[in-house]
Amino acid sequence: MDTIVGTGVALATPFTDDGEVDYQGLERLLNHTAPQVDYLVVNGTTGESPTLSKAEKVAVLDFVVANNKWKKPVVFGLGSNNTAALLKELKEDYVKKADAILSVTPQYNKPSQQGLYTHFKAVADASPVPVILYNVPARTSCNLEAQTTIRLAEHPNIVGIKEAAGDMAQAIAIARETPEDFLLISGDDLLTLPLISIGGKGVISVAANAYPKEFSEIVRAALAGKPCNSPDHWLYELSRFNTLLYKEGNPVGIKALLEILGICQAKVRLPLVEASKELKEALKEKALHLENA
Repeated sequence: MDTIVGTGVALATPFTDDGEVDYQGLERLLNHTAPQVDYLVVNGTTGESPTLSKAEKVAVLDFVVANNKWKKPVVFGLGSNNTAALLKELKEDYVKKADAILSVTPQYNKPSQQGLYTHFKAVADASPVPVILYNVPARTSCNLEAQTTIRLAEHPNIVGIKEAAGDMAQAIAIARETPEDFLLISGDDLLTLPLISIGGKGVISVAANAYPKEFSEIVRAALAGKPCNSPDHWLYELSRFNTLLYKEGNPVGIKALLEILGICQAKVRLPLVEASKELKEALKEKALHLENA
């Protein structure tokens, strides 16, 4: 899985005024991001996977694959807190259209570490494509601890983890104890460079929806061993507005920014609501500043 290295963009799913998937907006987003990033991530949290129907998820995957003229690898978000249902879904033909799946830790059930290990082992055994684990305790109330990740890394069909716990000690343990080809991927834009410094292989990025070229250049430089130590570096500018992207929830902020950039509308589905006027104004101000950075 050496193609899943660098910057993956966690694609937003644009919506029309009546709440349907906006495929014209999605095409514009693909044209904006795909030439610059290293791979595409479909049906992640930023894609509003919790509120997409199964038919919509498959249709969005089909659209991205059909319009991926750059032949970038495609990672598809496919997780559940119902292991049996997930194993059944992994048997469906559409899964094979992805180059890998990104499978989040089960939410709400709060399984033990042995439960998590057994769940993901079953997923990896059943998946027709490689599996990337996704650990995001802030959303799932469930942390995939380092030792469990290390155990799972021994499975030949588990190729990496999107680590979004924000715990550098945990990330260091994973980097130290997993095979060299195991993909430690940042799930937090601002922690990308620290994770690369300990052996991380890149990021699945929210901000790359809006700024794919700039973000990808930063990641490629870091992977090549070039330091980011200038006070006017673009990453420092990003840090000044990154909090705004999450102030009213993700992908509320990034969709507002994409609307400002003329790529797609800021529409989201309930229970999320569109960005407030105040947030849009703040993002517009920061976007103008970034253009001149």
